Amino acid sequence: MAVDFKVESGIAVVTFNRPEAMNAIDYPMRREIQQIWRRIDEDEDIFAAVVTGAGQHSFCVGSDLKRTPPPLQSFAELAYGARLNDSLTIGIQTDKPLICAFNGYAMGGGLEIGLACDIRIASDNAKFALSEVRVGTIPGSGGTQRLPRLIGRSDAMMLLLTGDTIDAAEALRIGLLSKVVPYEDLHSTAIQIARRIADNAPLAVRAVKRLVQQGTDLPLAHALEAERNAWGILRDTDDRREGRAAFAEKRKPIYRGR
Repeated sequence: MAVDFKVESGIAVVTFNRPEAMNAIDYPMRREIQQIWRRIDEDEDIFAAVVTGAGQHSFCVGSDLKRTPPPLQSFAELAYGARLNDSLTIGIQTDKPLICAFNGYAMGGGLEIGLACDIRIASDNAKFALSEVRVGTIPGSGGTQRLPRLIGRSDAMMLLLTGDTIDAAEALRIGLLSKVVPYEDLHSTAIQIARRIADNAPLAVRAVKRLVQQGTDLPLAHALEAERNAWGILRDTDDRREGRAAFAEKRKPIYRGR
């Protein structure tokens, strides 16, 4: 399999595993990735997920241009037919937190996967680029839309229009990353973040993510109303009562997602 997938103690770890090709994505691997996003969303035993790449040199350099020739179908067939959408991030929409751990080069579709995650950290040797304009195309899995929302229009346009590559320090400076760590600490740091999230009340965690995602596209007054409604929904849950009781009793809470 070109993608390794395992779940341990409520945390899923997705590892792109074609290091001989810098974890580039061919069509079979693309299908695996799309199926994994759905599995994360549907598996109630998963509370958070970490996405990373095999090896020290590359997270994912996007599509394998040598093994992904242009499709035979028309765009209308692909867009409106029975065929699965080819976007790498189709199905990644989930209320469960996704942590991306960039372990090297993150280019094209590889970076776009990271942009669709909630938290991004990187090893200090990581490099980033959306260089599609250099080969006559555009980022097609959300890059032109997610990047400006994450780092601001000017920095995003600089990357998108030049196709330039930046290092981890610059990615941290412009807000693409939350943290940069030595390569040997990357996996453990990502798992620690996922563990801290998974230890919290799952309904509250998912509510927070959904509110942030939806609120970005709402007027502030409507977003605040949605936040208040979510607070009211969570107010009467068993988990909220357990959290308050555990705090008073100075013990670790036991959350059950209800």
